[in-house]
Amino acid sequence: MVRNVIPIIILAGVLTGCSPTVKVQAPSEPININLNVKIDHEINIKVDKALDNIINKSGLY
Repeated sequence: MVRNVIPIIILAGVLTGCSPTVKVQAPSEPININLNVKIDHEINIKVDKALDNIINKSGLY
């Protein structure tokens, strides 16, 4: 019986020694994210014809 236990203990020790380890470590340099963003906008203004005439006569265009 002791002869059967010794190989099992040795095999368990070998398998435990070969188990992979995972380490989570922060990077030494900061993470840089470069974003190239283009923002276009367009403003449409609808003006009543009477108000448009007043603006044109006053020179505020």
